[in-house]
Amino acid sequence: MPTKKIEQLRALKAQALLGGGEERIKSQHGKGKLTARERLDLLCDPDTFQEVDMLVTHRSTAFGLERQKILGDGVVTGYGKINGRQVYIFSQDFTTFGGSLSEAHGEKICKIMDMSAKVGVPFIGLNDSGGARVQEGVVSLGAYADIFLRNTLYSGVVPQISAIMGPCAGGAVYSPAITDFTLMVKKSSYMFVTGPKVVKTVTHEEVSSEDLGGAMTHAGKSGVAHFACDGEIDCLEKIKRLLSFMPQNNLEDPPAVDCKDDIRRADPELDTLIPEDPNKPYDIKDVIHRVVDNGDFLEVHEDFAPNIVVGFARLGGRAIGIIANQPAHLAGCLDINSSKKGARFIRFCDAFNIPILTFEDVPGFLPGTDQEWGGIIVNGAKLLYAYCEATVPKITVITRKAYGGAYDVMNSKHVRGDLNFAWPSAEIAVMGARGAVEIIFNKEIKESKNPAKTEQEKIAEFEEKFANPYIAAERGYVDDVIEPSQTRYKLITGFALLRTKVDSNPKKKHGNIPL
Repeated sequence: MPTKKIEQLRALKAQALLGGGEERIKSQHGKGKLTARERLDLLCDPDTFQEVDMLVTHRSTAFGLERQKILGDGVVTGYGKINGRQVYIFSQDFTTFGGSLSEAHGEKICKIMDMSAKVGVPFIGLNDSGGARVQEGVVSLGAYADIFLRNTLYSGVVPQISAIMGPCAGGAVYSPAITDFTLMVKKSSYMFVTGPKVVKTVTHEEVSSEDLGGAMTHAGKSGVAHFACDGEIDCLEKIKRLLSFMPQNNLEDPPAVDCKDDIRRADPELDTLIPEDPNKPYDIKDVIHRVVDNGDFLEVHEDFAPNIVVGFARLGGRAIGIIANQPAHLAGCLDINSSKKGARFIRFCDAFNIPILTFEDVPGFLPGTDQEWGGIIVNGAKLLYAYCEATVPKITVITRKAYGGAYDVMNSKHVRGDLNFAWPSAEIAVMGARGAVEIIFNKEIKESKNPAKTEQEKIAEFEEKFANPYIAAERGYVDDVIEPSQTRYKLITGFALLRTKVDSNPKKKHGNIPL
């Protein structure tokens, strides 16, 4: 028979497991949402989650809070395994004080953040909170800042993932913004610094929570969310898949798996995938799916800046990060949003030893007053900076256009690209043939008896000379011109060669990326 003390312990833990109580759990379910512990059960491998600080309560006595103490204080914290690999996790409990953050709540989160960095394992936050606990005032705000500091200090040390599974407003939004990846659930989660009521008061705009800060708003417009998920289960499954491409920390390599896709597999359809008309679009994702293991590609930021594609895949069983210009959107031009999107992804890969593959088909930077006034110069420089700074293995394949400064930016040999390949369809030049001819032969064309014929002759001459990869190959700016069908094997052998690559940057506290 258990002793009275053991019975008391069991009773306390049973009480803690109920969170805010049966009625509030029913309310949570009524909104189509899971409870904090149900989410943990689905995310972690069975029977691996170990809770810490289950019996913590707040210490506040203001506004009658001393009479409202609930074990756990609105957040479940602990460690467990996902696909056999250790992680630290917190899951906010909306049934307790609306998941609001108090001093004790913040201390629980900070404790496991510190432990994740010490142990060297990923840190995951499941956010579902009404924000700061108003009754605790500045103490609650201080707890947020304690979390922000750790997000920053451990950035690039261990992977940090945030899932928004309910409200996340005010100061609470800045922790997910600092973490590496943010996932949101459609129709049941939202993020904003100031809510619809404040917006209406200050700007007189009428806007719903969904339109102001819902999953699709942040996935497609602001770029705050990397994934907009169809439900909570989809969100938790995406976290698992995302983690499968990452190492546990910045001192390890990404996990390798057995490759069941022939590394020598050729794909003849790649040889005819690029249209004869250089102005005709095609989908770069067709190239990616045909080259990577089993056609399996986890796209990141799919709904934001679609003129560049980023995501994770495997080649020969080893994880890589992919950055690719997308000719099917804005002709693959680089603009403000795509530059920021690409730069952030590259820096994550570099921080965690994930090799980078670049597929290049870029006619240049998007022209226009909106882009120039919006800062395309400084934002384009972010992408350039990220490529220059990265020391992981870097391979580029130029499929078609590589024009102007965008050629330099997209992991050219000049910014420490390790292996640079080109397909026979590659066009490497300062600009397209027509624009170049208008500059170089403007006077000759105007003075010609048949300007249109002369212009076409000069365009054909320019295309013959520059609309190919061979001048770049002559100078060693591309290491090889390859048949598209052979791309997979070239990439696998290239990354295998680069596995022992050692490169470094000059000693410094940190660079000053053009933010």
